[in-house]
Amino acid sequence: MVSPAAARIAPYIRRTPLLRLTIDGRPLVLKLEHLQLTGSFKLRGATNALLSGPRPDLAVTASGGNHGMGVATAAQHLDIPARVHVPANAPESKLRRIRALGAEVVPHAGGYAEALATALEEGEKPGVRFVHAYDDPDVIAGQSTVGEEIVEDAPDVDAVAVAVGGGGLVTGIASAIGTRTVVAVEPATCCCFNAAVQAGHPVDSTVDSIAASALGAVRVGSLAHSALHERAVSLLVTDEEILAARDRLWEEARLAVEPAAAVPFAAWLSGAVPGLLPCVVLCGANTDWSPT
Repeated sequence: MVSPAAARIAPYIRRTPLLRLTIDGRPLVLKLEHLQLTGSFKLRGATNALLSGPRPDLAVTASGGNHGMGVATAAQHLDIPARVHVPANAPESKLRRIRALGAEVVPHAGGYAEALATALEEGEKPGVRFVHAYDDPDVIAGQSTVGEEIVEDAPDVDAVAVAVGGGGLVTGIASAIGTRTVVAVEPATCCCFNAAVQAGHPVDSTVDSIAASALGAVRVGSLAHSALHERAVSLLVTDEEILAARDRLWEEARLAVEPAAAVPFAAWLSGAVPGLLPCVVLCGANTDWSPT
C-alpha cells in the first residue's frame, strides 16, 4: 500500500535503485539514494513539507547544504520562492548548487545556530513555511519513503543502517520498515544521537568531522529521540574509517558519494552492523572529490 506521503511526492522525486553486492564474502544491499534528484534524500522531506497544508508564499530554511538544495528544488518545482539561511563556513560546492536552483542564500557568521534562529523567526510570519531539516513530522514522513522503497524492493533485508545528523532520515525509515533492525551510525566526533542515548535526553554535542557539513546537527531532533532512543542500535565510526569506506565504495562498485553517505558503510565494513542481509543507505553525493 502506498503511503500518502509517497503518493504526494512521487511526481517530484526519483525512485532510487538498490544494488546487491557481496564484499569481503558478506552480502549486503545498498540503497542508492545519492542518485536522488539534488544528490541526496533531502528532496523527499522538503517536497512533502511544502505540499502539506496551505500553499506558502515563501519557503524558508536553515541548512549546511543538502537540505537547502532539497528545499530550493522542491520550491522551484512548485513555483514557490525560497530563502536558505546557511552557516558562513558551509561548503561552497553546496552553496553554488543552492543558488543555481534560484533560492536566495543568506550566510551567517554565527554558524548554524544563528542561521536556524533567523529562519525560525522568519517562519513565524504570515505566508511563510519554515521547513526544518529534520525535526518536522512532514519532513520525516517524506523521508520515510526511503524505507518504503527498501521494503518493497528487498523484503529479505533484515536491518537498515543509516547515517544520522539530526535524525529525520533514520526516524522516517524506522517508521516504514516494520520490525527490522534500525542502525543509526555517526562519526565519533559528530554524534548527537549517541550523546542523547547516553544522557537519556537530547543534549548538545561536538561537531568536528569530515562529514559535518551533512551530519553536523549539534542536538538530535526531539522527534528522533522519542522514536528511536530505545529502538535503534547506535554505532560510531572514525573519520579515517569514513574516508576509507568512501574509497572502498568507489573501488568495489564505482559509486562516488560524499563522506556522510560512507558513514554507515564504514560501520558495515567493520562488522558492527547486525543482520544476515543489511541494507546500507547511501544518503548523498554532494561533494567535490576525486578518488585516491
